[in-house]
Amino acid sequence: MTTPFLAPTCAATGARSIYEMEEIQSLWSGYGTITRYGLEGCEHPSIVVKHVRLPQKTKAHHGSTEDLSHKRKVRSYQVERTWYQEWSSRCNESCRIPKCHLQKSVGEDVWIALEDLNASGFSGRRSSLSAQEIKACLTWLANFHATFMGEKPTGLWKVGTYWHLDTRPDELQALTDLKLKNAAAGIDRKLRNSPYQTFVHGDAKIANFCFSRDGKRVAAVDFQYVGGGCGMKDVAYLLDSCLSEDACARMEQEYLDFYFQILGKALVSRGNSVDFEALQSDWRSLYPVAWTDFHRFLKGWSPGYWNPNGYSERLARAVVAAL
Repeated sequence: MTTPFLAPTCAATGARSIYEMEEIQSLWSGYGTITRYGLEGCEHPSIVVKHVRLPQKTKAHHGSTEDLSHKRKVRSYQVERTWYQEWSSRCNESCRIPKCHLQKSVGEDVWIALEDLNASGFSGRRSSLSAQEIKACLTWLANFHATFMGEKPTGLWKVGTYWHLDTRPDELQALTDLKLKNAAAGIDRKLRNSPYQTFVHGDAKIANFCFSRDGKRVAAVDFQYVGGGCGMKDVAYLLDSCLSEDACARMEQEYLDFYFQILGKALVSRGNSVDFEALQSDWRSLYPVAWTDFHRFLKGWSPGYWNPNGYSERLARAVVAAL
């Protein structure tokens, strides 16, 4: 760990000393690292440090793909810092996240020292999910959405998710499905115009959930794309990340029923007086719209063969036809 971060980390955690244990992973496109550090002399055996280190500036032209991508990533790390500074304390055990011990910046380098969820009982990582584990993730999402229902995402993305239309002009330009391309703005408007706005995690895939040993509880990480939006965007993305299209077609209603059951209870427990029946009706109607919004991004990001009779294509055709 570089010198400017040593003393503040020890002071924030009460540690006598700190040492590097392992690099967990590199950040996307070489923008830094996530590393586990051991602590001595305090109650925390270890912490996880996200070190954002911007790559040396390239000769990317203003407005080019590389320039837009760089600006999006830089903004995402600014959003994550604001999340931990201003909003994260609102999350309780029902939507568990790592505690932030400290943030430190020196020049363009940023360090975020986070609770090590492995040491806190969330050491499980999954590449596929059982029904119980999917419901654990949906429970987290429902409680997260209830916590921030009706809040204004000050300092976060105005519209959350990493695939939001305004931040992905290149993927839209590359989209060869002209009907879907022409409908993209209308799809985005429908989601933004829902009267029931909350915060969305924005990248609620399997890899960003950490599981308890029994798989019944989860904690979530990676808040670079948290912002305002309809909760169905998170739900659709989660199910897309862990189910085949055939399974989505079979299980869609069961998982939506479960999510809304938890959401209703979570809103009541937080004293939120929103008209839940109206919210549920609105969001259920927007689930295929949210799914199609992500499908629009995928078709532009990675053009290839899509089964014309597959779940995503069927949903997209119906959504486009209804606009």
